[in-house]
Amino acid sequence: QAQLVESGGGLVLTGGSLRLSCLASGPNFRDYGMGWFRQAPGKEREFVAAINWLHNGFIGDSVLGRFTISRDNAKNTVYLQMNTLKPDDTAVYYCAANMEGRGSMIYSDYEYWGQGTQVTVSS
Repeated sequence: QAQLVESGGGLVLTGGSLRLSCLASGPNFRDYGMGWFRQAPGKEREFVAAINWLHNGFIGDSVLGRFTISRDNAKNTVYLQMNTLKPDDTAVYYCAANMEGRGSMIYSDYEYWGQGTQVTVSS
């Protein structure tokens, strides 16, 4: 079982950067696949990025070239570095864990979720 806590959200101007962190509990973090999803008001949850247990990262088309994902197994933490932010990036960002170690684009593949952190990009 895993518990996930996101941090690092906030208000930023267009073109700015933020780094989100997701701290995971549990002894087997290195075996987890980790993902980031986001949900804006009135929209469906959208895949942002994922990283598997081999540290292979996958980035969603809407943020490709601007966002990167990484993990630090020693700190039980996964990061989402967000650069060149746009107002369309405004959403609640959720961290998720897959117990099979896969970095999936499908939200139903993830067994555990954090509570989310708000990112607001102002023009």
